Amino acid sequence: MNLRGRNKVSATFSMSSMTDIVFLLLIFFMLTSPVITPEALDLILPKAKGKTTSQQNVAVSITKELDFYINDEKINSNKIENALKSKLNGIEEPTIILRAEEGVPIEKAVLIMDIANRNRFKIVLAVKPN
Repeated sequence: MNLRGRNKVSATFSMSSMTDIVFLLLIFFMLTSPVITPEALDLILPKAKGKTTSQQNVAVSITKELDFYINDEKINSNKIENALKSKLNGIEEPTIILRAEEGVPIEKAVLIMDIANRNRFKIVLAVKPN
């Protein structure tokens, strides 16, 4: 075999190794990305400094269109309190993560905070890190 043939084989072999690595990285990121934001809607959150809690019992999301979601289930705003009570019943230190999309009127966020206060639920406001 001449020198040119050897270089072609060597180049083909090294490219296939690179392809394998890229393929494995693609699979890794596809599998880990849903773990990062479980049961999350695609909301644009307000920015703030601080950290979020990893303890989460229920997530309440409010979209710009003023749709309410508990985890990923759309719910009527009149039924939120009863739904939260049933989901958090029997849980020690029940926690609500409030995810209000940027531009949502403050009254809608206060509605959820008031429900949490009346029922002695801990509430955390989710924000996009700065």
